[in-house]
Amino acid sequence: MRNADVLRFARDAAAGYPLRTSLSVLAMAIGVAAVVVLTALGDGARRYVVEQFSSLGSNLVIVLPGRSATGGFSPANAMTTTPRDLTVDDAAALSRLPSVRRVAPLTAGTSEINANGRLRETLVAGTASTYLDIRGFKMAQGSFLPEADWNRGAPVAVIGAKIQEEIFAGKPAVGELIRLGDRRLRIVGVLKSTGQGLGMNTDELVFVPVGIAQGMFNTNTLFRVLIEAKSRDQIEAVKREVAAILKARHGGEEDITVITQDAVLATFDKLLRALTAAVAGIAAISLAVAGILVMNVMLVAVTQRTSEIGLLKALGARGDTIRDAFMAEAAMLSLVGALTGYGLGLFGAFVLRQMYPVFPAYPPNWAVVAALVTALSTGLLFGIMPARRAARMDPVQALMKH
Repeated sequence: MRNADVLRFARDAAAGYPLRTSLSVLAMAIGVAAVVVLTALGDGARRYVVEQFSSLGSNLVIVLPGRSATGGFSPANAMTTTPRDLTVDDAAALSRLPSVRRVAPLTAGTSEINANGRLRETLVAGTASTYLDIRGFKMAQGSFLPEADWNRGAPVAVIGAKIQEEIFAGKPAVGELIRLGDRRLRIVGVLKSTGQGLGMNTDELVFVPVGIAQGMFNTNTLFRVLIEAKSRDQIEAVKREVAAILKARHGGEEDITVITQDAVLATFDKLLRALTAAVAGIAAISLAVAGILVMNVMLVAVTQRTSEIGLLKALGARGDTIRDAFMAEAAMLSLVGALTGYGLGLFGAFVLRQMYPVFPAYPPNWAVVAALVTALSTGLLFGIMPARRAARMDPVQALMKH
């Protein structure tokens, strides 16, 4: 038999039992689709986190009050305690370092905003004029906080886009007076909408000078100090200089944690890549199950077509030809199932992106290739035994069973 005849034999054999063929294709398709969708979720989570941290600003170094036990980054750092506060004067000292371009002190708390006959709870961020450039935000109206002494600060505020919409019904808010807690402040600017980022919606923030915020919340400590290095090459130098100068200012105590944007990104990237690979491995188990189903289907096919195999052998077909015909059928089932699953997986990832537009749920190329190759390999591997069984049949006995 020619190769074309072998393929035609495999196609007709698969088409002759539509239910059996459909179940085999469906099992393989579900396995491939599971790999594609789950890796799209895992890799989408990785890309989302990377994008969120990248949006914090470039060449960023963050100083946290409190010493991490390992000296590395951990979400628990947000709750650490410190024997000495991280102060505005500390932030001012850091701004004089030669490798530093900008420094922005940051303190935070919640308060009620009262204006235009409306009242709501809001998150208040106390910072400085440099914060806008470090974060790369844009103004929709007016200007950001003015340059001033960080320990004092003018009675002004900058509000997010959602605050403007809810309090002022979307009308221009620059120049309007608001009451924030027990302070009376004048709005000097409205931020352009940036949306949700790292669990905090900037559109719902009210920015005030750091000195005003510390007075409102009766605190001297800072929540964070954001530092922009002059270049990416100087990030490590900034990290060392910051640790050294704050250790000297805090009486020799290493009571702060310095993290870099790259370190945070590397940590999350490694974690989420491992998670994606683990999820892909779990989903790939279904491909093994699909392969076993293909084997069972092919074994049944050998039994059902015993007489046909005997006739082919009686007409001179060799065992290798019979084996190739059954292997071609197994490969055909696996290929159709893999391509169908790939299509279903892409559709599933598309649905995820439509439901969650900010979530880049695209399957990584390696996962798609691995799923397709595994599906084909599994189908062929589990198709070997039925194919060999068919090839070893004695033609006389096969014809007698007819």
